[in-house]
Amino acid sequence: MRSALWRIFTLAFLVGLFHLPMHALDLFHDGQAFAETRAARQEPPAKHKRSRTSRIHLAPTALGLTTIQNLRTASSPGLTRLVLDLDAKASPSKHPKLQAEGVTIEIPNATLSQSAKTKLTAGKIAKPFIITQSSERSVEVSLPAGSFQRYKLLTLANPHRLVIDVVPSSDPLTAPPVDLTPGLELPLPTPPQPAQPRAKSFKTIVIDPGHGGKDPGARGQRGTEEKDITLKVALKLRDLLSKQPGVRVLMTRYRDEFVELEDRAKFANGQEADLFVSIHVNSHPQRSVKGIEIYHFGEAKDQRALEVAARENGTPLNTTGVGWEYLVADLLTAKKIEASLELAWTAKEAMVTNLNNRYSLVDHGVKTAPFYVLRFTSMPSILAEIAYISNSAEEDMLRTGLFTTRVAEALMEGVNTFLASAKIAPR
Repeated sequence: MRSALWRIFTLAFLVGLFHLPMHALDLFHDGQAFAETRAARQEPPAKHKRSRTSRIHLAPTALGLTTIQNLRTASSPGLTRLVLDLDAKASPSKHPKLQAEGVTIEIPNATLSQSAKTKLTAGKIAKPFIITQSSERSVEVSLPAGSFQRYKLLTLANPHRLVIDVVPSSDPLTAPPVDLTPGLELPLPTPPQPAQPRAKSFKTIVIDPGHGGKDPGARGQRGTEEKDITLKVALKLRDLLSKQPGVRVLMTRYRDEFVELEDRAKFANGQEADLFVSIHVNSHPQRSVKGIEIYHFGEAKDQRALEVAARENGTPLNTTGVGWEYLVADLLTAKKIEASLELAWTAKEAMVTNLNNRYSLVDHGVKTAPFYVLRFTSMPSILAEIAYISNSAEEDMLRTGLFTTRVAEALMEGVNTFLASAKIAPR
């Protein structure tokens, strides 16, 4: 009897759960995920259909929705910019809605985060942008007629963003009519440009040996210090690259001295460097971990990448990633990130190719993390973690001149490959 009553009670509870009112379900929603029922896990609804047996919504990511995490606007004479920070790629409509009241750009399969909605409610988005969650699966950005002359839509990656640039009307009442030709974008007028200096006849590469002086960096079990290894490799890389025609090589330090991270970035920027290569040696609590990995700037995709950045930056773990998302979303920055990714891959592939046949190499790949020297340098920049000094076998290799020479040769090959295939953005 008691068992039968228990089954009835359980059944009643489950029936009640599936008929919770929507306002009650909202209490479980944190902007990232909903609690899943067993039925939802076993038989997820089709992409564009709701479950007939349950009113519980799946998380936006499960439905293929892109979340607009943040909204930012900036204005300068003759230009107003809107930046939408996304958690995944978005595909805005190729044919904006053209109406008498203006232009509306639809972003399908997108949703506004709570923080983005709060900004809109507080009126923190500059005119002329009007942003609405037009439906459960669509966001619209409207530009009222007469408030602008032309606009341009840009889709950027690493991190994912949508950027809308608007040339405002000087006088909304007398503004010329907007060309509403259907299409993804309307061309911006070319602003007057200052006289450009003649193109340099050489490429400037800044090599950055990590740590130095009072900052030893990571230490191995045999007392090997990261600062000594990075300087050895950097000097060898400098000598190799200096032999290449049309290349000027500079270093942030030439000896065992301490240089602030800020000064390293300022030096590279002040020299108008075309490439920045920072050399480091990795460390891990588990001494069995070994291998190489190459970083370029971006959000840390996992806890380990964030820990590496915190160690190299000399910052607390809980503040290391703060602020990366406020990277200025302009074309120059986008090109820098894309070029940095390409440089990271060519360097990594060169190291794998050159070292794998001679050593038991573990390839940890190309990663992103908010390293200070990568964030504040204005040219394509990478940070190479060439081995794990915490691994006794790799510490022994790092102490040999042959290994550090081969690492330098591999990095040189990666840089040369990049220079041969990439068009460096003019500076």
